[in-house]
Parts: sequence; structure tokens; C-alpha cells
Amino acid sequence: MRLPPLAPPKRRAPTCSRLARLRPLAPSKRVPLRFVVISLAIALLAISAVNLPIVQEKLVPRISELRARITYALAPPGEAVFTPNPTLAAMVDATLAAFATPTAPLAPTTAPTADPGPSSEPTPSPTALSSRVLLSGIRHEYQGWNNCGPATLAMALSFWGWIGDQRPVAQYTKPNPRDKNVMPYELADFVRERTDLEVVVRMGGDLPLLKSLIAAGFPVMIEKGLVVPDVEGWMGHYELLAGYDDASGIFNAYDSYEGDFSNGKTLPVSYQTVETYWRHFNHTYLILYPPERGRELFSMLGADADEQTNIRRAAERASEEIFSTTGRDLFFAWFNRGTNLMLLLDYGGAAAAYDQAFQVYAGLDSEERPWRTMWYQTGPYFAYYYTGRYWDVIGLATQTLDNMSEPVLEESYYWRGLAREALGDVTGAIADYQTSLEHHPGFGPALTQLTRLGVAP
Repeated sequence: MRLPPLAPPKRRAPTCSRLARLRPLAPSKRVPLRFVVISLAIALLAISAVNLPIVQEKLVPRISELRARITYALAPPGEAVFTPNPTLAAMVDATLAAFATPTAPLAPTTAPTADPGPSSEPTPSPTALSSRVLLSGIRHEYQGWNNCGPATLAMALSFWGWIGDQRPVAQYTKPNPRDKNVMPYELADFVRERTDLEVVVRMGGDLPLLKSLIAAGFPVMIEKGLVVPDVEGWMGHYELLAGYDDASGIFNAYDSYEGDFSNGKTLPVSYQTVETYWRHFNHTYLILYPPERGRELFSMLGADADEQTNIRRAAERASEEIFSTTGRDLFFAWFNRGTNLMLLLDYGGAAAAYDQAFQVYAGLDSEERPWRTMWYQTGPYFAYYYTGRYWDVIGLATQTLDNMSEPVLEESYYWRGLAREALGDVTGAIADYQTSLEHHPGFGPALTQLTRLGVAP
């Protein structure tokens, strides 16, 4: 059956609104030139204001913190675990065993090695220390963004009469404000290059040594762990110890992040807390001193005045702690052993120790994992690279960078570049070297590699 055609629609009288739309448009008015000029001026002023240092100091950290919270909420970094390649590890162990020599430094052992004893000036006979000491003359300073290293060094320098604050230290040690860490050697370089003071960096320190140094008038800067729940757990930190009190069992600390320092107050930190969190960084310490007091200081250090002896003793201490610790402390004990063996150029032993550390790490609860460790320490890169485990270098560096809300670690890019080049990926290596320089302008190792390859930074 065919349907009848549709009737044409009836015309309706236009409504008021429809009539309005049918009227021709009025000619547009020209925007006054003065309005355009004022708008452009306001925009330029806004852009300039954003680039002011004081605005950058306030705005950029907030944006970065927000980005970090979102990133870590979507992908909790504590859940990521690095697993060394067992095949590569076995191949390297077999090769090292085949070519082992009796002079290999501190080969891996299953028990702590004996203390070789001092190799420099003998340790002076201990003298009775005062039960309470508090050094004065330190100017406290709260840190800027990611600035605990420069701020703490500025406080240590102030004790010796240095006039300045954390800003020149930060400009020298971390040209990129987003840099998450300053290494002890970078802080030491600033002291040697930009002040009239000297500095010594050592590892494996203990509480009696800290007290002796403070009693002799040497504040001690230590590298340590810090747990801050509001910023997703564990992180690295620096602290300046300038006093102690045996009756209370505390050190008097100057801390750039926490504490009330009004009216000459210091931050009380228990001996046990210092010991626990100092272990997280191999009991590393820095001592600043005027040149004329160098002989006195090195006499106090005794065997540890010699750097190689100090590293050996630190390795032995870490080995002992492997048998006396559990959980996260056990991870750090293995990691510290690896770091000390690496510094002694025993890369095979170091790699084996780091493998054990990462195995312990994988067994920790995700909330307990110190997932920022590779932000502050690069020992595993040395050990895996110099034992030919290039894929482990790449895997560890990539995971470290992927776990960051802002992947800005110049060292991780550098070592990944070295490993890529060793595997024949020169293009990828160059890209990593250049990225390393982007995040740390003037970073010497990356510049050296690009110069060698004939590539502009």
C-alpha cells in the first residue's frame, strides 16, 4: 500500500525572538587600541612575575608537589621492585671465579672479616669526655625546595664564620632547582672551591666518634634517612650535629626541615635514632675545618684518616651488621657493603652485595621500602656496569626514573647512557647524555662522553 504524500508544512508567523534573529547584524565596534595595549602589558607583566625568583620559589614547589601526589597516588612507587638478571649475575660470578687472584680486594665472604687495624697514625689514647657539650655560633636556616644539602652545609659553614646562606651553595651544587639530591662530594667540592676551609668526607662513623669530634669543637654533618608520612615515606636527608647530652641520651641537631629553633633551641635527637637512620647512608659524615686544625682532626680520626683504610673498615662494619639486623636495616647493611666494596674497586663483590640488598628489598612491605634510595646513591650502577651487566644498569636506571614524578636525576641518565653505548645503541646513549646535561647544566661526566663522541651538548 502506497502512503499519501506528506502535506507541506504550514508557515508560522515569526515570534519576537525569531524576528530578532532575522534582523541584520549591527556593524561591530572596533576595540580601542588603548585596551589592546593595556591587555598585552598585563599579560607581559604576568609572565614576568611568574619568572621572578621569589614567585618561582613559591609556585614551582607547589606545582611539583601536586604533580608528585597525583603521580604517586596513581602508581605507588613502593610497589615497584628491581630484580637483577640472575643469568647475567651467574655468568659474571663464574667469570670472576675463573680469573680470581689472591689480591682481589675484599672478595665476598659469608662472615665478617677481621679488622686490619690502623694504617696511618695510631689513634690517640681516649680521654674522658664531658657528659654534655653544646657548640654555639651556628646560624640556623630552614631549607628551600629540595635544598637540605645546601642549607645544612651553610649552617656548618656559619660555625666557622662564613657569611652566606644556602643560595650560593645550591647554585653551585644543583644548577637545576628541581634536582632532588646533592651528593656529599658535591658539597665537599663547594667547600674546597668557594671557601677558605677544608673538608673531610668519611664513612662507617659511630656515636663515640661523633661525641669526640663535637667535644673537640668540630660540628659534624651527617647524611641520614628521614621518614615523612606526608611525602610518601622515606627520603634522604642531611643534619648537623653540634652537641650531645649523655644524661638525656640525645644529640643537639640543627635540621633544615624539622624542629623549633627559636630562642637558641636545637632539635633533640636520641642516640638510637641517629644510629638507626645514619645507617641508611653508610654512616657517612662530613667535617669542615680550618687548615691550621687539620693535624688535630686527622689525629682524632686515627686509622680512618686514611681514606682506603676507612672504606675497608666501613665495609667490615656493614658485613657485621648483615648478621645483626633484619628488615629494612638488613637491606641497608647489604647496600652499604656493596657501596664500600665498589669504592674499593671490587665490582664483583659489590654487585653480589647489591643483589642481596635488592632481594631483601623485594621482601619488604611496600610501605617500608625506601624507594628513593637510587635518588641519592649510584653504587649499583658502578658495580653492574663494570661487571658487564649493562641490561641491569638500564633496568635499574629506567625504573628509578619512571618512579619519579619529575625524572630529573642526571646520574641515572648518565649511567643508562653508558650502558646503552656499551650495547651498541649510540643514538640512545647520546640522547641520555644530553638529557643528563639538561637536568644538570655543566655535569662533567656527561660533557666528557659527548666530547669524546664529537657531539654538541
